[in-house]
Amino acid sequence: MTQINENYLKLKAGYLFPEIGRRVKAYSEANQNAKIIRLGIGDVTLPLAPTIVNAMVDAAKEMGSAGGFHGYGPEQGYSFLIQKIIAHDYTARGVQIAEDEVFVSDGSKCDCGNIQEIFSLDSKIAVVDPVYPVYVDTNVMAGRTGEVGPDGRYANIIYMPATEENNFEPDFPKEKPDIIYLCYPNNPTGMVATKARLTEWVNYAKKMGSIILYDSAYESFIQDKEIPKSIYEIPGAKEVAMEFRSFSKTAGFTGTRCAYLVIPKDLKGKTKSGEEVSFNSLWNRRHTTKFNGVSYVTQKGAEAVFSTQGQVEIKEQISYYMENAKLIREGLAKAGYKVFGGTNAPYIWLKTPRGLKSWEFFDELLGNAQVVGTPGSGFGPAGEGYFRLSAFGKREDVISAIERIQKM
Repeated sequence: MTQINENYLKLKAGYLFPEIGRRVKAYSEANQNAKIIRLGIGDVTLPLAPTIVNAMVDAAKEMGSAGGFHGYGPEQGYSFLIQKIIAHDYTARGVQIAEDEVFVSDGSKCDCGNIQEIFSLDSKIAVVDPVYPVYVDTNVMAGRTGEVGPDGRYANIIYMPATEENNFEPDFPKEKPDIIYLCYPNNPTGMVATKARLTEWVNYAKKMGSIILYDSAYESFIQDKEIPKSIYEIPGAKEVAMEFRSFSKTAGFTGTRCAYLVIPKDLKGKTKSGEEVSFNSLWNRRHTTKFNGVSYVTQKGAEAVFSTQGQVEIKEQISYYMENAKLIREGLAKAGYKVFGGTNAPYIWLKTPRGLKSWEFFDELLGNAQVVGTPGSGFGPAGEGYFRLSAFGKREDVISAIERIQKM
């Protein structure tokens, strides 16, 4: 009989969001008249902006003509989109990025999960705890970790706790990491990293010979102009960091699927014999082997995001979600909850009341208010006793959810 990859058996029972779905389904079946409000998974609710839709319709019509049909495109992405990405997200901030340093993909989740393939299995990873589960689970699947312990932590992973006690700002690992996963604005805590702190991370990575995998999927929600939107705003970051960006939350592409990954050519790794190798070239080989590229129609829609009118429309949507975040944050505080985040990110991180565990509070919130959130423990052991709410709901649902919670 064919053997399986036993690393999958190390995974803790059930991925976080399917488990939430299972519990909500069971509650719905037992309470068929309940109107459940979902503020858990970070899925957007506003429709695609008109300018994006028009661009995709035009592109679809173009595909229906003999002269405008596009078959396989460049796996790395069409130049028309990459040029707009560079001009808007980097050149405008004084950062020089070359076209062949940008790789368009179908999602940051995919990129964050797949990027580990170009690193040695002997690489030691460091993650902020609580953490976006994909960072950990994909390394478990690859065989880069040991078994999960009774504390919920996997052997051979460096966990960097981010809690109220350290203002959700993790300390640098004392043990040398090869790969450091950072996410700012942070999912799930909603916290951000200052320029000074990011500079310290870049300097630490240089000193340790580490690579930073910088997940910046929520950068468009940063309201404070002093907070960096790209790690490349930090001098020297191109020598130690890759950056993950997404149109999912920025422009409502959660179902449309488009993102990109920046890997500077200055970023190098080494072979066992000590030879330096470009991570850019390794990812290019992986990307062109395992991926056929994002559709022409989708990339034309993504290009429209950077148009003058497209920017107006998506900024209106971001403002809508950030107003939701404000309503949630202030409403919870009024009800006596201790809340964090929600000012430069679409996530609100709250401390569970009365010492309840995260899943206990999930069940209480679902049972008493018919509101769904995300248990903090699902993001790692340091998330125990915390809970995440998302600002991506419809305004009327957000208002109703807060009113229900305040009555609990």
